Amino acid sequence: MTVMKTSMRNFFAHKGRMALSAVAVLLSVAFVCGTLVFTDTMNTTFDKLFAATSSDVQVSAKGASDTGETQADNGKPPVMPASVLGEVRKAEGVKSAEGTVFSTSVTVVDADKDSLSPAGGAPTIVGNWNANDARTMKISSGNAPRGPDQIMVDADTVDKHHLKLGDEIGVITAVGTHRAKVSGIAEFEVTNPGAAIFYLDTKTAQKALVGDTGVYTNVNVTAASGFSDAQVKKNVTAALDSGYQIQTAKEVADANAEDVGDFMGVMKYAMLGFAGIAFLVGIFLIINTFSMLVAQRTREIGLMRAVGSSRRQVNRSVLAEALLLGVFGSVLGVGAGVGLAIGLMKLMGATGMNLSTDDLTVAWTTPVVGLLLGVVVTVLAAYLPARRAGKVSPMAALRDSGAPVDAKSGVIRALLGLVLTGAGGCGLYLASQADKASEGSMWLGGGVVLSLIGFVVIGPLLASGVVRVLSAVVLRIFGPVGRMAERNALRNPRRTGATGAALMIGLALVACLSVVGSSMVASATDQLDKTVGTDFIIQSDSGQLITPQAVQAARSAEGLKGVTEYKWTEADFTTPDGKTLEKTAITAADPSYATDLSTETVAGNLKDAYRPDSMSVHEEFAKDHGISLGSKISVAFKDGSTARLTVRAITSSEVVIDQGAMYTSIDTMAKYVPADKMPLDSLLFASAKDGQETAAYKSLKTALDDYPQYTVRDQTDYKEALKDQIGQLLNMIYGLLALAIIVAILGVVNTLALSVVERTREIGLMRAIGLSRRQLRRMIRLESVVIALFGALLGLGLGMGWGATAQQLLALEGMKVLEIPWPTIIGVFLGSAFVGLFAALVPAFRAGRMNVLNAIATE
Repeated sequence: MTVMKTSMRNFFAHKGRMALSAVAVLLSVAFVCGTLVFTDTMNTTFDKLFAATSSDVQVSAKGASDTGETQADNGKPPVMPASVLGEVRKAEGVKSAEGTVFSTSVTVVDADKDSLSPAGGAPTIVGNWNANDARTMKISSGNAPRGPDQIMVDADTVDKHHLKLGDEIGVITAVGTHRAKVSGIAEFEVTNPGAAIFYLDTKTAQKALVGDTGVYTNVNVTAASGFSDAQVKKNVTAALDSGYQIQTAKEVADANAEDVGDFMGVMKYAMLGFAGIAFLVGIFLIINTFSMLVAQRTREIGLMRAVGSSRRQVNRSVLAEALLLGVFGSVLGVGAGVGLAIGLMKLMGATGMNLSTDDLTVAWTTPVVGLLLGVVVTVLAAYLPARRAGKVSPMAALRDSGAPVDAKSGVIRALLGLVLTGAGGCGLYLASQADKASEGSMWLGGGVVLSLIGFVVIGPLLASGVVRVLSAVVLRIFGPVGRMAERNALRNPRRTGATGAALMIGLALVACLSVVGSSMVASATDQLDKTVGTDFIIQSDSGQLITPQAVQAARSAEGLKGVTEYKWTEADFTTPDGKTLEKTAITAADPSYATDLSTETVAGNLKDAYRPDSMSVHEEFAKDHGISLGSKISVAFKDGSTARLTVRAITSSEVVIDQGAMYTSIDTMAKYVPADKMPLDSLLFASAKDGQETAAYKSLKTALDDYPQYTVRDQTDYKEALKDQIGQLLNMIYGLLALAIIVAILGVVNTLALSVVERTREIGLMRAIGLSRRQLRRMIRLESVVIALFGALLGLGLGMGWGATAQQLLALEGMKVLEIPWPTIIGVFLGSAFVGLFAALVPAFRAGRMNVLNAIATE
């Protein structure tokens, strides 16, 4: 009881100093809880949607996926004959059955040819209006489509794009472009995560999406009273021939949930990883806080020991303070996490994914996980300072505050740090020398972890040297004030090292990712310059295949020398070693692709791969299966027959563009795949006539004006798009790492605030002998700047080492250019100086306001 009272008294006596540590715990716990609440809410939203939209039993066409997706190589959804509907209706237990047709391989545009698809990546769905949809959609305005010139739109899409009844809409599919006017608006009666949905009448949907009125993509079955879904499924299965996919509502919902769950799982664990980094940085803050508090209370602890307190009681007193801090920060963090989840939902809403707070899901495990993490991490972080406090001798009551430095422990720490850093360096070296990326990645992971721990352990030793160098460059120009700031930073190297290490972790990751990202862009750009001989690349940024109509439009552009089509599909390969490789990708292109992309070959000539019944393979595939020039491979094309193709070329596996591709000609593929099953083009390549590049570029854009889903890029545009894609990914990661950097900044603030308190009497004496308030504040700011620059220098140096090693592994995959983004590195380093200035504002202000006489009188 006495221990708890002492802990409570000390906790509230230093509540201001504890506040920043509590904020670090709060932020870390909030990120964890916010991630869990956000992902649970998304899962709840999708579960409700899937449950509400699934019929009792669903019959899907052969080739449809478990989740009902209708994306197909030929741009048309898999279909079944309309006669299936009659067979299903005859099955026992079927109350009613309705044929439906829908597709997600569509682009919908308004009268100005602007896309109406969601910006956040959610699907665009066009289908027929049916009874199953009427269960979850309510017509709020106008009427359902009644003819080929009418289309109904969901209310969310109407609001986003300011549509109204009577507006013209174009539906672009592999069949062609169908135009209709908005006849009705339907509102969701369940939460819509962001899909754009358009309804046509049944015959129009069949013609527009498939090109044939005698087919359906699905049959939705309603079970009669007294029959379970499983019974009806069994009866329908017996009534139909094999080749149809038949699922109960639960099976459909589970398949959809699993598909969404895979994506959510990656997102969830990635965000939790960043939360873990924030926790790691917070540990340094907590260790620093309690270490300084213990040092400041050395005489007090010594006096407690002198009057009878045991080491165990002192230890427990400090740990009890940590427990209070952990509980306080974690409880607030759980509440902040719920708020963060709501904020993320609003942010997703701004990008097009609608998530309702009505579905907000806070599982009982979320606050439990948050509290346990926050409390356990805080108590563990305070263990070393608590153990140090327990070792304080009763004789410390006779000495000045501040625990003496243990020279022996300092030597041991330095040796351990050198060993760990050396081991980490060896791991990174071995990773850079690996022959395979998979092997090197293990050494890279070990090297990163060991070098990071080594730098943290050796931080105090590095602080003594690095701070002196930085001070000579940054602080000496400020005269005596700069020299005092240097000595303050060097006074306690352990404290400076721990404070700098907190900032080092976040900046090391920033530097590593910057190097990797820049190297990827530089490598791809280098490959483009060396290998791509075409002038223009046409593709869809949303992954839509290129329709035959768009191909014809591209060919009609003026000033073009030629257009190359590029397709890919899956096939089952039987190689000379007798192995059968299912669902292996094979690429088909026009012969001109051999000059559009100068792919390096290790045997043969790539042009020969486009001869009849010929193909190419890549080097690794050839080695794995004993393939040489002239070898025969049986290729069973998806939706087609089996071909026996001769290997005419073996390409290098060390390329960036089309790595691992195996080529054949479109004519060869067409020989074995029926015309209506031929895959659509993934890309188009176009070359301009000599001297007509600019005119051809404009003409090509004009020719594809009716197809806004496709983007025309020249090589400069393509490089910029590649850079933007990687840049957007890095910016998102930097945003998540910002949490760790914010916690590190709090650590600098806390260190300075406690350091000012520790030096109260010293500050009073300096003020008494003539140091002005302005000079005092400058001294503290400069001390903060040099600590921040110390952390930044270590972090950026370590991160560039990690990034350079990672690039060596990427070089094994063809990305051979190492590029250090010096503007980013220098900008981050200079930005760290501003971080130091910002962190010192409040401690410097408080130091400047000290009463000189009271400060001198402080013991």
